[in-house]
Amino acid sequence: MIPALLFATGVGAGALGALIGVGGGIVLVPVLSLAFGVPLQHAVAVSLACVIASSTGAAAAYVRDHRIDVRLGMQLELFTVAGAIAGAFVAPLLPKAAIEILFGLMVIPVVRSLLRPAPAEEVARVEGRGGARNLPLGCAASFGAGTLSAVLGIGGGPIKVPVMTLILGVPFKVATATSNFMIGVTAAASVFVYLSRGLLDLGIAVPTVLGVIAGATFGARLMPHVPTRLLKKVFAVVLGLVGAQMLAKGLGVDPGGLL
Repeated sequence: MIPALLFATGVGAGALGALIGVGGGIVLVPVLSLAFGVPLQHAVAVSLACVIASSTGAAAAYVRDHRIDVRLGMQLELFTVAGAIAGAFVAPLLPKAAIEILFGLMVIPVVRSLLRPAPAEEVARVEGRGGARNLPLGCAASFGAGTLSAVLGIGGGPIKVPVMTLILGVPFKVATATSNFMIGVTAAASVFVYLSRGLLDLGIAVPTVLGVIAGATFGARLMPHVPTRLLKKVFAVVLGLVGAQMLAKGLGVDPGGLL
């Protein structure tokens, strides 16, 4: 396996993750498993390590630009983690296929909302934090996001960003930056489980992680210069892919792991 190709893959995944706040799994898991022939569990382990790297690589630039709402992120992350723990317990009792189909259908109105023109107040405060509204509802939605993440096996970014933008009214760029911070915390807890099971291949992880750090740093510096409208379109495409994957799996067709 060529380290230079792994590094290049990591650069692309890190840049995408930093720009839209979903982590790099949308790129890394399918590329590692399909193009490089890495077993799926090993690919997921490398992806989790790269999410930590992406979060860390982007954090310095986002903190400098005052884009991360650390207080909000920690509040929501507490409920997300609680939901993930609950989801791990109830997952065996729930009809997973039905939930996958429901999630796939729920993505449609969310994508439509993201593609609508931004309200004037969001345009006016898109470069600032702007404060969150409906915090109790946002915390409840974060608990649900954590539960769904655990039950469906998807990363939290595709759920956390819509929760912050559509429910809490957080500007999109602040939401993606804060999501990057949050998914790093979540992935840090998960990756040790894979490491303890011997599923993290350092020969694959090291060059990929180095690429992700470089890509995430570049993506974080690029993000202020990319129109919010374009970022929303990219995120909507990614979310649509996740929804399509969940819908396909619910209907009995497994297209392979994306996130």
